[in-house]
Parts: sequence; structure tokens; C-alpha cells
Amino acid sequence: MSATDIHDPNRRDFLYIATGMAGVVGAGAVAWPFIDQMRPDASTLALASVEVDVSSLQPGSSLIVKWRGKPVVVRNRTEKEMKDGEAVSLNDLKDPIARNANIASDAPATDANRTTPGKEAWMVMVQVCTHLGCIPLGQEGDFGGWFCPCHGSQYDTAGRIRKGPAPENMAIPVYQFISDTKIRIG
Repeated sequence: MSATDIHDPNRRDFLYIATGMAGVVGAGAVAWPFIDQMRPDASTLALASVEVDVSSLQPGSSLIVKWRGKPVVVRNRTEKEMKDGEAVSLNDLKDPIARNANIASDAPATDANRTTPGKEAWMVMVQVCTHLGCIPLGQEGDFGGWFCPCHGSQYDTAGRIRKGPAPENMAIPVYQFISDTKIRIG
């Protein structure tokens, strides 16, 4: 047996491990561009939140902003609209859940749970009918809220479904007042 016939098992193990690691690094280098392209681009991240100046909205007026590709209505409700919303019994509602992303997911659909404490005059909600995704018309229908002309769904002044085929109240997105005249949605 000569000196060249003796194999060092430690050296062989090191070569296997080094080759395997080089393969893993190479595979990662090849895969990274594909993984990186799945991140949202800057224009998508910019839509993650939007700030809305509501200083010009008088009671009874509203504006619509686009957030994540959806229309969001910001309405400064009148005293009558707020009283009408507060007067509704939960038993009269088709959907008893508030659908407000700012509070517990099982909160009841009271008028107060559809707004922000201290800012009850302000309705901020995604203005999309929960039946088939149409855009309801504001201050229309039997309840003075929103009316979907596609199939006749009617929402009250708090965006709660009251009549028609829509199964749920209109959604309230995550939002907060960052000042008395600015709202951040998202």
C-alpha cells in the first residue's frame, strides 16, 4: 500500500460540504431576481395609505377618494343623518355586524360602531355594493343613504344594508384623524 492509496475522509467531507454550499449560493443567486420581482412596486406602496383634507366639507357634503383602487366616500353627515342612523334598531338590520376595520370584527352595527368616537358626523367607507361590487349612488333610496342601481340594494346613512340583495354592510377601512381637518385612510 502506497502513500497515494490512503484517502483522508476529513478532506473528502470538506469538499462535499464546500461543493454543496457553492450550489446553494448559486441557486440563491439565480432565484433572487424572481423572488425580488414579487415585492410591490413604489406606486403600489404609495396607495397603501392616502391623506384626505376634509376642511372644505360642510355638513351634508361628501367627497370620494381612490384608495387601493376602490372609491372611498368621506361624508360629513348632518344632524338629521346622525339621528336617523342612531334611531335604527339592530333588529331592523339585515347585517348585524359593523364591518369596521378599526374595531373588533364581531362588533354590532350600531351607528356609533360605524364611525370614530368624537367624530360621529364623519362617515368613511368603501363605496362598493356588497352584492356584486357596483358603485351605489349617495343620498338616494328609502333610507337617505346609498342606493345601488344595479340590483336595488339600499343602505342607510351609516352605510348599513337595509333592503335588497346585498348581504353585508359597506366596509369601513382602517382610518384615523391625523388632525381636525385631515384623515389618513390605510
